[in-house]
Amino acid sequence: MNFSEMLNIGLMQGFAGLSLFAVLLLMGLGLAIIFGQMGVINMAHGEFMTIGAYTIYLGSTLASTHAPQLVAYYFPVAIVAAFGFAFAAGWLVEWGLIRHLYKRPLDTLLATWGISLALQQCFRTFIGPKEVSPTLPDWLLGSWAPVEGLDIPINGMFVLGLTAVVTCGVLLALHRSCWGLRVRATVANRVMANATGIDTQKTDRLTFAIGCGIAGVAGAAFTTIGSTGPTSGSLYIVDAFLVVTFGGAASLLGTVVSAFGIAQTQSITEFFLAGSMAKVITLSLIVLILMVRPQGLFASKVRR
Repeated sequence: MNFSEMLNIGLMQGFAGLSLFAVLLLMGLGLAIIFGQMGVINMAHGEFMTIGAYTIYLGSTLASTHAPQLVAYYFPVAIVAAFGFAFAAGWLVEWGLIRHLYKRPLDTLLATWGISLALQQCFRTFIGPKEVSPTLPDWLLGSWAPVEGLDIPINGMFVLGLTAVVTCGVLLALHRSCWGLRVRATVANRVMANATGIDTQKTDRLTFAIGCGIAGVAGAAFTTIGSTGPTSGSLYIVDAFLVVTFGGAASLLGTVVSAFGIAQTQSITEFFLAGSMAKVITLSLIVLILMVRPQGLFASKVRR
């Protein structure tokens, strides 16, 4: 194997890590928003991702069955629907349960874990226990070969583009919108935010719903690189929490940096070792770094 072939393999493996980075970042963004704003440990976050993934599958099924001519166009619409369904589910969960458990993080952990199990059973009952995959549009299939021997999947490039759009949208919303101003005021000082007329309960509900909606978009992105089952989201929840903890809770920049580092470390080590050993090495590195810097890569903001 010459140097050019080794370089191409390394680049393709690195791009595989970027695809994982995109999903982890979308998952981590939602968690960082929810935990940083509300202090809620959302163990059902993976199931909101699954809601988004199943939305894409159902959209694909409807298009293939009733309107085959729309198969090439359904995917962007289904992504918006994935955000909408996950957003609505998050809004209902916050209104029906989470709002009664603020300042009780262990209770929110147990409650959202119960929601996670209930949603998984709903997926098994109403959709089925087997993993499913949507019919992707032709424009998402194939690869791009900038040079001979280097094939970059088109679906991976689409997922990266989608992640960039969502990340930029979240940053702009936090720093250029009324909702973002209310969120930052509430994070800085909840009592003072209430005193100035900000409805912090409404802000919490909207924030939780938006975080869940972003998880739904992560599920939509996930369908381009893997199949979806009732427990698909739970397979990513630990990695998503690692992303938030490692980067620093409430730090969106830390979430981006940690998602990239974890995804690339895992992808590169998987090239040389078994998948389980790659996860062990990645986790060990994270633990060692957190022992030196327990607050994460970037200092997190805490509410006073």
